[in-house]
Amino acid sequence: MEEEKQEHKRRVRYKGTHPRKFSEKYKELQPEKYAGEIEHIVKSGKTPAGMHIPIMVNEIMEFLQIQPGQVGYDATLGYGGHSRRMLELLNGSGHLYATDVDPIESAKTRERLAGAGFGPERITIRNINFARVDEVAPGVKFDFALADLGVSSMQIDNPERGFSFKFDGPLDLRLDPSSGVTAAQRLCELTMNGLESMLVENSDEPYASEIARAISRRLRREGEIATTKQLADTVAEALSFLPAGERKENVKKACQRTFQALRIDVNSEFEVLYEFLEKLPGVMKSGGRIAILTFHSGEDRLVKKAFKQYYSEGVFSEIARDVVRPTAEECFQNPRARSTKLRWAIMA
Repeated sequence: MEEEKQEHKRRVRYKGTHPRKFSEKYKELQPEKYAGEIEHIVKSGKTPAGMHIPIMVNEIMEFLQIQPGQVGYDATLGYGGHSRRMLELLNGSGHLYATDVDPIESAKTRERLAGAGFGPERITIRNINFARVDEVAPGVKFDFALADLGVSSMQIDNPERGFSFKFDGPLDLRLDPSSGVTAAQRLCELTMNGLESMLVENSDEPYASEIARAISRRLRREGEIATTKQLADTVAEALSFLPAGERKENVKKACQRTFQALRIDVNSEFEVLYEFLEKLPGVMKSGGRIAILTFHSGEDRLVKKAFKQYYSEGVFSEIARDVVRPTAEECFQNPRARSTKLRWAIMA
């Protein structure tokens, strides 16, 4: 019998100069191979698809004062940008522990760091939630710790993950897509009052009542809101009463806040952060340094309150009196840094 000839499949190429689909951006999705193109995209103030540009690296490293031989913890590994800089400062000695609940992206980051010479002898990566910080390295105390509470750009940009209303995809929003309920399922579980409360508490949404009413109405009519576009369209419908000149910008911001509120709810982000802050002092050395990046007021309030309480109790010897913000230059090069707030603390 003649062997069947396999059909040769050509790689999907850019269509024109600006591919719109995530899957077509093969250059951006291979940053190591197309470094020149990636550098050009970053300099233009954009984040390449499938990448995450670490925020406030210089400010964080200046505060953490990492020394060779120390042991540290990166609570939110993500793309590994902060971790890589920490490992470089450890200079071949000491150890870094890192956690991330996203099994898809952490596997890629593990491979990426190993390729840069940072294998398991230098970094231990665990796929657990940072709320379980006390289980990361039992018996080990950390000299420094970082928690970057933002969602990684790789998750936002991939329409299959359902984090952004800019692309149509399944309404998922789970940081760990292998467990828990999707955002679409969660919407079906909430009452109209529950939806309104979620939007107010998780994102300070000024049109919470109108949006909750529109979502409930669509759920009664169609049974589910299954895609990101359907949810964005529902928010737009809820704000259709606004004057035409104000509508577009208000709908955009309301969509951002609605997706944020739902993501926080689906991943129990406030509960996770509260548990992390409660356990964190117990895994730090005396004099240990802690840095936390937040991206919205709810997170920042929790961190600020915990830091002030630990300082008043003598657990921390020093805390940031004011938040540290990214520079204007960084915000231009990476617009996703604009809402960032850095707070730091030093163990007594």
